[in-house]
Amino acid sequence: QVQLVESGGGLVQPAGSLRLSCAASGSIFITTMSWYRQGSGKQRELVATITRGGSTNYTESVKGRFTISRDNAKNTVYLQMNSLKPEDTAVYYCSVRTLVRGYVDDYWGQGTQVTVSS
Repeated sequence: QVQLVESGGGLVQPAGSLRLSCAASGSIFITTMSWYRQGSGKQRELVATITRGGSTNYTESVKGRFTISRDNAKNTVYLQMNSLKPEDTAVYYCSVRTLVRGYVDDYWGQGTQVTVSS
C-alpha cells in the first residue's frame, strides 16, 4: 500500500508564492506524478504532470506561473506556485502512478488547502 503525504498549503496574498510537496512511502517504482486541484463547487482538474524522465505538462491557466518537479530518489513531487491568483484557491491533490510487475495503480494524497486572498 502506497501512502502519499502532502504539505505546504496555506493562506497567501495575491501575487504570492507557495511550494507544495508530496512524498510517497515505500520502495516503489513511480512513473507519472501529478497535481490536481478542486475549487469549491468545481470539478477536479489536472494542474500539472511530470514523467519519470522529467517531461512536464501544465494546464493553460498556470503556465509560466507554476513549476512541477520531482526527486525520484525520495519519491517526492513538488509544485512551486508563483504569482498566485484568487482563482488558484482550491484543495490541491497529488497523484502518483506506480508500475509493479506489470500492473498499474494510481494513488492519491489527502489534499492540502491553498487559499489566495488579501
